[in-house]
Amino acid sequence: MQPLVHEHAELNHDEIRRYARHLIMPEVGIDGQRRLKAASVLCIGTGGLGSPLALYLAAAGIGRIGLVDYDVVDETNLQRQVIHGQDSVGQLKVDSAEARMKQINPYLQVDKYNIPLTSANALELFAPYDVIIDGTDNFPTRYLVNDACVKLGKPNVYGSIFRFEGQLSVFYAKEGPCYRCMFPSPPPPGLVPSCAEGGVLGILPGTIGTMQATEAIKLILGIGQPMIGKMLLYDALEMSFSTIRVRKDPKCPVCGVPAEQVTLIDYEQFCGMPAHDHSDYKNRQSSAVELPVEEISVTGLKARMDAGENLLVLDVRDPHEWEIVAIDGTLRIPKGQIEFAKNDVISGRKRREETVLSQIPMDREVIIHCRSGKRSADTIRFLREAGYTNTLVNVEGGILAWADEVDRSLPKY
Repeated sequence: MQPLVHEHAELNHDEIRRYARHLIMPEVGIDGQRRLKAASVLCIGTGGLGSPLALYLAAAGIGRIGLVDYDVVDETNLQRQVIHGQDSVGQLKVDSAEARMKQINPYLQVDKYNIPLTSANALELFAPYDVIIDGTDNFPTRYLVNDACVKLGKPNVYGSIFRFEGQLSVFYAKEGPCYRCMFPSPPPPGLVPSCAEGGVLGILPGTIGTMQATEAIKLILGIGQPMIGKMLLYDALEMSFSTIRVRKDPKCPVCGVPAEQVTLIDYEQFCGMPAHDHSDYKNRQSSAVELPVEEISVTGLKARMDAGENLLVLDVRDPHEWEIVAIDGTLRIPKGQIEFAKNDVISGRKRREETVLSQIPMDREVIIHCRSGKRSADTIRFLREAGYTNTLVNVEGGILAWADEVDRSLPKY
């Protein structure tokens, strides 16, 4: 493959000394390092994957790095988002990341975009950069990044992480398949939990993120075999790597048509989920595609409990979350078990009385909560599909809101 970047930027004496270990490698050399300085890379997200990406691209000498992120640093980020520190909590992530990158390499240009990536701004944001790197963790943004890259003819260095597993690929329609060739449509809403719901090993984004940075440098220099047409699957528990082929779909609705015919759409509606994953429940945004449910605030719930009402409160988090913090007197059934039971009942494999649904009454009000309010809202949808017509109420903000507004002695996670 030919180098993606053909321009050459001048290096001063300090930079030559800084990049000495690159310059003595024949695959890089002075010519390659000048290409790296002339290159521009846009990182979508400065979180788990974006942290190692930005750090290593800055250290490697990429001349211009753009950062797209509209979140702020939270303590729950620090377990894996190593570009940020304790003193960055409460700061904009793009500001925190820029400061750390400039400490590593004062010669780079950092462009900060403290805005959400949308269909309206994606093409304008992507246009000035040679490589786009997707460090996000939600399906609407992944499809948006893919489609914008295809339309502009730019490579999309893709990474994905969940719990102990990661994926890596390069989707570049000029040379191979795009993301939609492998994933024509998103999974059903609620099927794949986010990192905030399912967790992630803190070290995992470092592994996948540095691989993404490696792929970007290979593309810029035109060395090695980029992960175009391949996807790497990584399992940290087994410490195993496997590679699968990804074939270009000639009927792909995006890369299978002329670029000028590609139109960016409403990806939240397409995926049936919001394009965000803020850690704080107060930052949750409503989506027009979500099924509206009746809600109660944590203070409203507490008032009803204090009034002595005989309430049934259902906690649908996972058992290991109950061990961290829980509200006394709640019925506890994980969301996954309820979903499986619902499927059994709908398919006719089992009667309701033979599943965990037997513990959830159909003749009285049930108040449901989770960590932040999303899983409990999904659970209400599952119960409706299983035939529940009684009053089902979602606790707005979940146990995070409870710890903030009702009992501040409780830990947050």
